[in-house]
Amino acid sequence: MDKYTCIIIEDEPLALEKTKDFVGKLPFLQLSASFDNALDGLAYLNSHKTDLLFLDINMDELSGIELLESTAISSQVIITTAYPEYALKGYELKITDYLLKPFTFNRFVQAVNKAIENLSRRNVETPPEFIFVKTENRLEKVMLNDIVYIEGMRDYRRIHTESRRIMTLQNFSEFEKLIPSSVVCRVHKSYMVALSKIISVERSRIKIADQLIPVSDTYKDTFFQLIGNKS
Repeated sequence: MDKYTCIIIEDEPLALEKTKDFVGKLPFLQLSASFDNALDGLAYLNSHKTDLLFLDINMDELSGIELLESTAISSQVIITTAYPEYALKGYELKITDYLLKPFTFNRFVQAVNKAIENLSRRNVETPPEFIFVKTENRLEKVMLNDIVYIEGMRDYRRIHTESRRIMTLQNFSEFEKLIPSSVVCRVHKSYMVALSKIISVERSRIKIADQLIPVSDTYKDTFFQLIGNKS
């Protein structure tokens, strides 16, 4: 039986224990970690591949909604909250399901099944061949296999392809949603690189084209997993 990794971000101890208990009843779920605040959970997600995220909304410092707005989450996201008024916003952020506390085990299983269906469908989908990028007053078509790396420049991102450079206001979170990490991967707060264009990697620096690009600690584990090297 396939195992699906999951984490819980929940600041209410009783709600956390209830969700842990429900996860433990499903043999195909593997609880990798749990957090009582969104900041620690986000740091974990940036360095660990996670299939499913159970996320509370109303938390101190960074709410669940703010977490989803601030970064690209590749995991399936199931919101667990006592606040129904956030449902529309949650679906705008493309969550998988919205569990209103107190939810039953039956309803929990329905949400998990929906997430697994999405994961199974994603695994057989053909990755896109191109994206459209907003630049100046037009949409520019960019073939994914032409991208060498993407560079952050204050408010702008510069896409370096094999034949041209394209400036855009689109942020890295948008690119992470549009482009599979197996094709172009985030390696630093200011860089994404095309895995197929990497020449070499040495001491957490990537040689690509005529550039040396750093790999930061935040993205190091995920990057080395993608290139098949755990060191």
